[in-house]
Amino acid sequence: MGVIGWLVDETQRLDLLARFAPVYPQVVAHHVTLKSGVPDTEPLPPQVQAEIVGEADDGEGVQALVVRLDGTTDRPDGSTFHITWSLAEGRRARESNDVIAARGWKPVPPTPVRLIPTRFQG
Repeated sequence: MGVIGWLVDETQRLDLLARFAPVYPQVVAHHVTLKSGVPDTEPLPPQVQAEIVGEADDGEGVQALVVRLDGTTDRPDGSTFHITWSLAEGRRARESNDVIAARGWKPVPPTPVRLIPTRFQG
């Protein structure tokens, strides 16, 4: 079982890291998840228009950027599309979902982000 979603385009990643400074020492800035626990036969997601539209930071080690895909930030599972941006020691990327759900997110000026449909291990 794996994960399908979109990778942040490596050619744009450094520019995005300069624009949205990581708060915590472990920089992730890797992907946007569509679905977890999917079989290898699950089709890749479509290409999407994507932009970073918000930021969430719990002040305790989880920073995430909220992403709007084709006009929505709502993931089909009820959570919010996001990129885990940076983490403190001992924190996990999956905690971004909880931080956004519990604390919400603050808007930032929309910034286009190139995403590449992919499959990876979660």
